[in-house]
Amino acid sequence: MNDGEERIFDGEAHDQQNSSDDDVNNSATLSSWAEREGIGKFRHTYINEHGQVYVNPTQFYVSAVTCEMCGTRGTKKTFFSRSKRFCSVTCSRSYSSISKKSSILARVQGRPPTKKSSHKLSLKSHTEASQSKTNEQHQENLKHQESRAFGQDATLGGFDWGSYLEKSGLLAAPVSCFRHAPLCAQWDDIYVGLKVEVLNTHTALPSKVYWIATVVQLAGYKALLRYEGYDDDDSHDLWCNLGTADVHPIGWCAVNSKLLVPPQEVHQHIKDWKSYLMERLVGAHTLPVDFHVKMADSLRCPFRQGVRVEVVDRSLVSRTRLAVVDTVVGGRLRLLYEDGGLGPSGEVLSDFWCHMQSPLLHPVGWSERVGHSIKETDMSVNMSSHPAFRKVLHNSVLHQFRKLRTVYMGDTFFEEGMKLEAIDPLNLGNICVASVRKVLLDGYIMVGSDGVEISDGSDWFCYHASSHAILPVGYCENNNIPLTLPPGYDHATFTWTKYLEETGTVAAPRRLFNTDDVGHGFTSGMKLEAVDLMEPRLVCVATVRRCVGRLLLLHFDGWEPEFDQWVDCQSPEIYPVGWCEITGYQLQPPIGPGKIIFMVFIYAVQNLIATCSILLSISLDLTWFACVSTVISVKVEEMETALLSSAQTKENDNSGPFTTFKQEDSV
Repeated sequence: MNDGEERIFDGEAHDQQNSSDDDVNNSATLSSWAEREGIGKFRHTYINEHGQVYVNPTQFYVSAVTCEMCGTRGTKKTFFSRSKRFCSVTCSRSYSSISKKSSILARVQGRPPTKKSSHKLSLKSHTEASQSKTNEQHQENLKHQESRAFGQDATLGGFDWGSYLEKSGLLAAPVSCFRHAPLCAQWDDIYVGLKVEVLNTHTALPSKVYWIATVVQLAGYKALLRYEGYDDDDSHDLWCNLGTADVHPIGWCAVNSKLLVPPQEVHQHIKDWKSYLMERLVGAHTLPVDFHVKMADSLRCPFRQGVRVEVVDRSLVSRTRLAVVDTVVGGRLRLLYEDGGLGPSGEVLSDFWCHMQSPLLHPVGWSERVGHSIKETDMSVNMSSHPAFRKVLHNSVLHQFRKLRTVYMGDTFFEEGMKLEAIDPLNLGNICVASVRKVLLDGYIMVGSDGVEISDGSDWFCYHASSHAILPVGYCENNNIPLTLPPGYDHATFTWTKYLEETGTVAAPRRLFNTDDVGHGFTSGMKLEAVDLMEPRLVCVATVRRCVGRLLLLHFDGWEPEFDQWVDCQSPEIYPVGWCEITGYQLQPPIGPGKIIFMVFIYAVQNLIATCSILLSISLDLTWFACVSTVISVKVEEMETALLSSAQTKENDNSGPFTTFKQEDSV
């Protein structure tokens, strides 16, 4: 064979080498043997600007390096730092945050960091001191560990999106439906039929090898792949997350000197693998070359630990509190209230999770500017022992936040006393009769539910005029949605006309509401990952139960319909299937029947605590009541963990099907 002719590691060579060559029994020997034989390297393959694969006999790849942070490929000459491990200053600085991922997830999950995390740290320090050849080997190990670590916690409870989708009908919301999700704008370039290079799991070789596969099904970030050579045989199809490190565009193996090895089960069916692949690859489409680079760019967040913000007070929704960013995972922020307090072991007693684009999050000074109530920070509470408070705190600035739709406050704006319909912030599955209680500045209003309000307005909730959670009167009736009425009213006799006459009020003009239908692409029955907004640290497996204009009624799989929640189609708290796996956030799988009783009890206790906290703070305004309620909440979370662990054990002993929402039950 000529030097310029390409070869691959075919199945026959695979068998012969395994059976007769004793020197190919470990990865080091295999690599040197492959390099000597010149196999597994498509040196002449390249991709044009449209993602099509071509073969050019004059094309030759120079030695390439890969950024350990974002996966960008290039030459050492163009890379940053002496070690040439990163493509830019940003990636070099961001790399250190990867080592914190296990501790971040530990706090999310309430467990100690894994040993794998500390092993990664020791590897990092070791590679910095090692020589060039050893350094490259450790870099490969680190990248492999990172790709595993990013996905290990998403399936911590044994949940497998692939098999779950196959059982529920393979219907998942496409990434293009989520405007805030990574690669949303580029997802039109990802479709069924693309060719990729993916880790080959059907080989007996001791080192990692790859093979070419075709995308046969898409579900969010997850793709069902079929190895080349299996044709119509779907028995070996595998689900992969396209955002992880082991899925690459065609040509990646050539650039990185990786072996392409066909699965053992198909090598005997095709004798000439070179001709077979040339026929299949020439003119085919693959992932964009910069796919993983853009993925990394879209995951960048303007917030860092130690940034101060104003956020809603979870114990009193009518006011805000000052908080400090503790951790950032996939754009989701864990915020620590500045006077939340620490437990005996240094644990945080009061925190809040939300996305960086959440309407509940504001820059410092926002409350004073618009006239919103804010809790005065209790300076006697010492938080300095927590890592987030050891840094020099910096106030957030306006450009870090999502820009809201401009509204004009004139003679035709909302007025105090006007009636409307609004999603109940304390029971997000209900849309209730509500009133404008106070008009703030910059387009904000305070809204309260009719008939169940506390006299001092401590249960009012702040909405921007462009919010999709406030709706004109008659919206529920026009869209066949049950409307939650004030006490004493009956659905059989209630009409808005009569109610307005009885209360001597007027309805807010319909033109003030943002109810434009944006053609979001969601349909009933689609699967996704969604935040439980009543417990916002949790991201759960969910199903779109109903679509009404911009509003989506989400059902949390395994739960009863009474826990469903209304959200806007552009809510930053909903994500495509596979988002948790990409970002490293823990995904809560559907709970089995054995857990529902326990979880209903937990929710009831937490709601009781919240109600008591409001009533006690109203009557006596003593700060120690807030402390007591926080401690009780911590104990409830500990009890929840113990109960769920017990329930999980029982389910493993006597497993049954998940209680899932059936599409035919939709409203």
